Amino acid sequence: MIDGKMMLELIKNRQSDRKYSEKPIEKDKLERIIEAGRLAPSACNAQPWKFIIVTEPDLLRKLAEASSAKLLGMNAFVKEAPVLLVIVRENANFTSRIGGNIKSKDYSLFDIGIAAENICLQAESEGIGSCILGWFDEMMVKKTLTIPRSKRVELIITLGYSLNAKREKRRKLKELTVSYNRY
Repeated sequence: MIDGKMMLELIKNRQSDRKYSEKPIEKDKLERIIEAGRLAPSACNAQPWKFIIVTEPDLLRKLAEASSAKLLGMNAFVKEAPVLLVIVRENANFTSRIGGNIKSKDYSLFDIGIAAENICLQAESEGIGSCILGWFDEMMVKKTLTIPRSKRVELIITLGYSLNAKREKRRKLKELTVSYNRY
């Protein structure tokens, strides 16, 4: 079992890295990172995801192009990542969909967020940097990876050995974001 202080330290150290070395990620590390996502909890155990691991250089180049916004200067770093992990939303199971309809919530999006964070925390524990992307040309990603038109690409996670220095997290004061027993 992981010590609570060690876990909090892992969370504190995890950051969005945007500069990667060319060093490839070892297969055993990549498999553990993927497994962390696969084992994430989900509403009614729906597991509404498919993880596509992209390591092929031509596909990486095309996805980097689909992820960048040249006019805004966004995501230019994606081309440096040796691995991209694309998360496609799959249909949730019946129980999760019914619960979501009753509560007017799409639990699959929460589930995908949990899986993404599991992936990033496992990557951090393996010494691998990561960054979660929500900005990309979804149709271009679908075409590149032959994802059916009926599916949604929700996130792309860059993975690689980070060249970024660790940064101190800037967060709102605890008093502004946490209360006990009342709002």
